[in-house]
Amino acid sequence: MVVVEQLDTVLITGASAGIGAAYADRFARRGHPVVLVARNEERLEALALRLSREYAVKAEVLAADLTVPDERARVERRLSADDAIGVLVNNAGIEGGPALTQTTPDAVQAMIELNVTAPSRLVAALLPRLLARGRGSIINIASILALAPELFDGAYAASKSYVLSYTQTLHKEVAARGIRVQCVLPGVTRTAIWNATGGVDAFPPRMIMEVDEMVDAALTGYDQGELVTIPSLVDGAEWKRFEEARRHMLPELSRSVAADRYKSDIPEDA
Repeated sequence: MVVVEQLDTVLITGASAGIGAAYADRFARRGHPVVLVARNEERLEALALRLSREYAVKAEVLAADLTVPDERARVERRLSADDAIGVLVNNAGIEGGPALTQTTPDAVQAMIELNVTAPSRLVAALLPRLLARGRGSIINIASILALAPELFDGAYAASKSYVLSYTQTLHKEVAARGIRVQCVLPGVTRTAIWNATGGVDAFPPRMIMEVDEMVDAALTGYDQGELVTIPSLVDGAEWKRFEEARRHMLPELSRSVAADRYKSDIPEDA
């Protein structure tokens, strides 16, 4: 008798629509069971039903608001206890937001809870199991604003810069232990999340990528083993040059003396 090994279950946050729903579709199409996490239970149930019917995979709903500690803790417990889950897609996030000069402390806190705290805690909950078994994957969805914070106002870019740096550090720590890590930096993508900031059609059409196009490109980068995937970037060598320039500075970033340009040119006896 031939025994077919069960593929890892994939837990996807922000799975009720847009990018998260597309990831759920693609992984289910590949034969992976999925756990769908978002606030809107009705949408999750409809998606789970479709995935089960179309791809004959187990699709489970775990409705939770990741900004609420008690609800987030349910997801953390599932990640730490369910040995079937081997892939985490951290997609849930708040888009845009008001300018820093106009925002409130509560609005900043809400963004940090969803864009920074939630993915960090979910990874921390899952990682001990992945390390113990020596395999697994973590996909973190950031934004091109991690590289270009001047393009938008507000704290969103800073939160996505955290996701990029966090993923790079995570890769350094776990790559040699069998864990695959990827950070995806989408540009403007046509999702409902833009409705809160005036709609995606405020951008030139050439800047707007459809969700399926973005997710398919990101998964191709995942299959190719990329650490950082920028679906819109035509010349991948540009990212490599960017990284080389950054690494070139590393030996000069911490020294025992300040750079000469910060030394006063006024004679001591003046």
